[in-house]
Amino acid sequence: MDGDDYYIPALALGIALVFKLPGMVRDWRDPLLRSVCVLLVLAASTFFFAAPPTIGQVNRITGVPNISAPLVYCILSAFSASVLVLLVHWRGGSPAEIRRISRRWIVAYGLVDVALVVLFLLGDAPVERLRDLDSYYANTPYIREMIVLYLTAHSVAAFGMTALCWRWSLQVHGSLRTGLITIVIGSLFNIAYGVTKFSAVFARWAGHDWDGMSSVVAPPLASAGALFSALGFVLPLVAQRLADNWHNWTVYRQLGTLWRELRAAVESGSPSVRISWWSSADLRITQRESDIHDGMLQLDPYFDPALRASAYDEAIEAGSDPRRARAIADAAMVAAALQARTADPEGKIISSAQAYTSKAVDGPRDLVRMSLALRNSPVVEAARRRAARSESGTHE
Repeated sequence: MDGDDYYIPALALGIALVFKLPGMVRDWRDPLLRSVCVLLVLAASTFFFAAPPTIGQVNRITGVPNISAPLVYCILSAFSASVLVLLVHWRGGSPAEIRRISRRWIVAYGLVDVALVVLFLLGDAPVERLRDLDSYYANTPYIREMIVLYLTAHSVAAFGMTALCWRWSLQVHGSLRTGLITIVIGSLFNIAYGVTKFSAVFARWAGHDWDGMSSVVAPPLASAGALFSALGFVLPLVAQRLADNWHNWTVYRQLGTLWRELRAAVESGSPSVRISWWSSADLRITQRESDIHDGMLQLDPYFDPALRASAYDEAIEAGSDPRRARAIADAAMVAAALQARTADPEGKIISSAQAYTSKAVDGPRDLVRMSLALRNSPVVEAARRRAARSESGTHE
C-alpha cells in the first residue's frame, strides 16, 4: 500500500472530527462527546503515522531507525483503549462506575504503551523497514516481544468489542443497534488484521515466509476496521442529532399557523427581532414562541373565558382528550379574539377589559397543539364564524 491508502482514511476521520469539534467546544464537559473526539483523533493519527512516507520522515527527523514502530504501536494501543472507554460511556451507568472502569482500561493500555517503548529500547532494529517490520524482526529479541505485545493488546480490544457490542445489539433497536452492528463489523476486520499479522510472525518463527500477510493483506483490513468502528460510534450520535433537528424544524413549522395568525397583533406592538438565515431551529423556535406570546399579550383584553369554556366542552364531547381539548379551547379563544381585535382598530375595548392571560389559564399553553387546532379543528372554525357574525351584527 502507498501513502494514499493510509492518508485517505486519515483524512476521512479528520473530516468527521471537524464536524464534531463545534459540539465539543460548546460542551467540553460531556464525557461521551469528548470520548468520541479522542477516538477520532487517535484513529486518524494511527493511519497518518502508519503511512510509509510518514514512517520514513519520522525516522529521518529523529535519526533513529524504526522509531516509528513504537510510536505507531503506542497510538494504536491508545486507540484500542479509547474504543473501550467510549463503549463504557456509551452504555452508561453511575458516574462513579463509568470513571472506575474507564480508568482501568486507560491504566492497562498505558502500561502497554510503556512496555512497548521499553522493549524497543532494549532491542536492536538497525535496518529501516517501512512496511514489513513485524515479520522482518519477528525473531529479534525484545523487538519480537514488542510486536507480540501490541498485537495482543489490539486483538484483546477487538475481541472484547465484538462480544460486548454483539450482545448489546440484541437488546436495543434503531440507530443504536445499527451503530453496534457496524462496530461489530469493524471489530471483525480488526480481528482479521491481528490474525494476518500473527500468521506472518508465526510463519517466521517456523522458518517460512508469509510476509505478504503482514505487508499487503493486513493494512487494508486495519483501514476497514478503523473506519467501520469510528462510523459505528458516530452513527447513533449523528442519527440522534438528525432526529432532534427534524423534531425541532417540525415544531417550528407547526407553530407557523398560530404565529401567522398573531403576527398582525405582534407588529402592532413591539417588532419581531430579526435573526440570521443560518440560525438554528432552536433559536428560531424561541423567537417564534416569543412572537406568539407577544401577540397573546396584545390580544389579552379580547379573550373571552366563557367562550374558552364552551369550546373546551365541545372538544370533549367530540372525543378529544383533556390536553388536546384545552389546546382547542385556547385556539378557539384566540380565533375569536383576533376577530374582535380586527373589529376594534382604535383599541376602545383595551381600557375597560380585564386581563385573562395571567389569571384564567391553568398552566402554560400548548402552543403547538393550539397552532394545529387553528388549522384543522372544527370547534375553532365554528368559534371563528360565530365571532365574525357577532362582530358583524354589532356594527350593523
